[in-house]
Amino acid sequence: MRPSVGVFLLLGVLALQSTAGVSAQESHDERPVRIVTLYQGATDTALALGLEPVGVVESWLERPMYRYLRDKLPAGVRYLGLETQPDLEAVAGLVPDLVVGTRYRHAAVYPLLSRIAPTVIADTAHDVEAMLEMMGEATGREVEAQALLAEWRARVADFRCRAEARLGDAWPQRVSVVSFRGDHVRLYYDGFARSVLDQLGFLRPAGQRGSGWGIKLVSRETLPALDADAIFIFMRDDAAVAELHREWTAHPLWQSLDAVEQGRVYYVDPVIWSMGAGILAAHQLLEELYEHYELHDVVHRGEGGKC
Repeated sequence: MRPSVGVFLLLGVLALQSTAGVSAQESHDERPVRIVTLYQGATDTALALGLEPVGVVESWLERPMYRYLRDKLPAGVRYLGLETQPDLEAVAGLVPDLVVGTRYRHAAVYPLLSRIAPTVIADTAHDVEAMLEMMGEATGREVEAQALLAEWRARVADFRCRAEARLGDAWPQRVSVVSFRGDHVRLYYDGFARSVLDQLGFLRPAGQRGSGWGIKLVSRETLPALDADAIFIFMRDDAAVAELHREWTAHPLWQSLDAVEQGRVYYVDPVIWSMGAGILAAHQLLEELYEHYELHDVVHRGEGGKC
């Protein structure tokens, strides 16, 4: 197969930058200044660390960037397409000091990215703490990263304490993470929300411990697969999604789910629960849980006094 014109152009840019990129990196005293983030969790993490990316990928919803991050981005930031297919010519044109991506999105283009600039790739897209530590080390902001980690872990411990005080013997809860789509329902075994819920102490129902991201449900007869103590639902504002949700939630099998009978079905923000995937999104997800479980005013009566 003959190389495309785009590839020829990119290789030309790389050749012109073969020395410029090195000198730019050396001039910043080992602290990258011109940072490009090719994954939403990396953009979130960079902004949490006080960095100002020169290039970012577009968001899946609320384009060009999720509202919770939009005001934190610097003026003039370059949008580089979607994280599944970033514009590598535009990345090269920004002459970055550092490129940050994730393995499941960018492993195939890593050789090209690493010729543009030093490139770090996260092994998983959903590990908030690992992304924070990796970016802190790559940008010389280890102190800031450790401070953010300490703050996060303190909130996790506080949530666990308050949840146990509120729910008693009903804690920890088995929870399902569900997304309604236009023609099916997704039940998540993995993903950003699931990883945060695991850290907070929630449990997975016995039937949801398989490998992979999860399963697609296409028949209402499979509704019992969602059964849990609580169900967290996110979905897009779309007519087809709303119609499928109406049909499925009117079914007797839905009405008989434990979470439905106990009034523990929570509708959550799809951006925060599925797409943000960074420390700022994790804090907002946690805040939604505090509100759903009414934990802010809970007083722990054990040896430690208040949570």
